[in-house]
Amino acid sequence: MTSKFGIPRQSGVADKLPGRIVLEPQYRSAEAVRGLEAFSHLWLIWGFSANPPVGAGPVPARTSLKGVCNPRLTVRPPRLGGNERVGVFASRSPFRPNGLGLSSVYIDNVEMTAAYGPVIHVLGADLMDGTPIYDIKPYVAYTDSHPDARSGFVDTHEWQPLKVDIPSSLARLFSPAELEALRQVLSQDPRPQYHDDPSRIYGMPFAGRDVHFQVIDGIVRVVR
Repeated sequence: MTSKFGIPRQSGVADKLPGRIVLEPQYRSAEAVRGLEAFSHLWLIWGFSANPPVGAGPVPARTSLKGVCNPRLTVRPPRLGGNERVGVFASRSPFRPNGLGLSSVYIDNVEMTAAYGPVIHVLGADLMDGTPIYDIKPYVAYTDSHPDARSGFVDTHEWQPLKVDIPSSLARLFSPAELEALRQVLSQDPRPQYHDDPSRIYGMPFAGRDVHFQVIDGIVRVVR
């Protein structure tokens, strides 16, 4: 996706949304991904490159968190309706002192290409096109999975996906895979959580098209 608006707020919530990881030239070798096919998921460590720096300017890579000027200490998570504040370190807000993101994605396949070497195709990413990825690491269930983990306010504020209505005349413009991914993205309600104007039409780029929609009574209706 080419715009921040509409990108899923967490990895995995739109698990059919495709993405691809293109390596830098020095890593474009089959040796760099040898054995990756034996794993099902990856951790991605990446940068919020489209967000303005938090504080008075970009923070050097070796600067500690205490060196950030005027940091944003609290944020308003969408899960809490966009009004209640929590500490930035008790959230997954994209506006962070170091601008780093962390995502868990499914490995669909690894394709060897003439132009880019190994390209890793993934599903369920929450990254915008062109996002810099600083490292990838395989997901290892015996250390990374915590079935009994507590999730703070996420446990007490259930998220209800919206119903999605796409007229057949518009649905036919997308491939079946694109249509399924679009439904998942829209069901997560891309709007800012403090917006609730049923007359307002929102727009976002998706699969090379501009998708315009309204949200009325818990239903996302694509209008053009």
